[in-house]
Amino acid sequence: MELIRIEDAHARLEISPGQGAQITRYDAFIAGASVPIFKPGTSEVSHGCQLLVPWSNRMSGGGFEFEGRFHPVEPNVPGVPFPSHGDGFQKRWRVVSTTATRAELALDDGSIGPYRYSARVVYALDNGALVASLHVENRAAFALPYGLGFHPWFLRTAGTQLRAPAERVWIVDERNLPTGVEHLASRSDWNFSAQARLPRGPVNNGFDGWNGKAEIIQQDDGIVISIDASLELRVYVLYSPSEEDSFFCFEPVSHPVDAHHGAGLKRLAPGETMQATMRVSWRNMSPHGDQVA
Repeated sequence: MELIRIEDAHARLEISPGQGAQITRYDAFIAGASVPIFKPGTSEVSHGCQLLVPWSNRMSGGGFEFEGRFHPVEPNVPGVPFPSHGDGFQKRWRVVSTTATRAELALDDGSIGPYRYSARVVYALDNGALVASLHVENRAAFALPYGLGFHPWFLRTAGTQLRAPAERVWIVDERNLPTGVEHLASRSDWNFSAQARLPRGPVNNGFDGWNGKAEIIQQDDGIVISIDASLELRVYVLYSPSEEDSFFCFEPVSHPVDAHHGAGLKRLAPGETMQATMRVSWRNMSPHGDQVA
């Protein structure tokens, strides 16, 4: 598997151009040890962090209607009945440039359903913090609704906690498609306004009214992971099958699930663009340990 590695004094990043420009590893250097910030990916299992372009998550209805025209979209993930996450994560990306602490990759031929687009991503390490910037341009001959997002996977242990203030949660059916919205004041089990443990049972829901800031407290590793998302990303999807699994996903995205049949996507005319940025940093919970701002 072809990998690009960038590194500074505090962290190391591995990127796979052939696997959708996904981050396969993001490890912090703490007290002489390498500590995974993302759950490491392999050639068989896509952990790490994927890019979501030209939209995030599931699309129902076999496609979508936009400005008076129906656009069919075929499922693109084996075993999943809906088109999911666009095709950016399934394509080989071109390496534009690399330095010791920065890598830029481009996708020139994004193509799924009616979408024709180009995209680029810049990954950089800033004193151990990851800064990921994703950009997309509509290259279709007509306007289309676009969305962006990041899909990082984190380790889940008995000591994992989350703080991610939001206002509402989207309730889903057995297909994980949204059926309505509830205010989190009535859902204490999913309210992460204050630091709390993840739900014991399954969760695969979108949360909106988010301020773009979250913290993941990894008690076992003695670190706090901070996520800062740009203004374009004001929804997050929390995915965790159960407390028995060793991972969960916290996905900063620009729109709710199945937004092609609702709201939240951004109309891009031919040649128009949108972009989004995610910063992931960490700090040692020990007052005398390594710190990354």
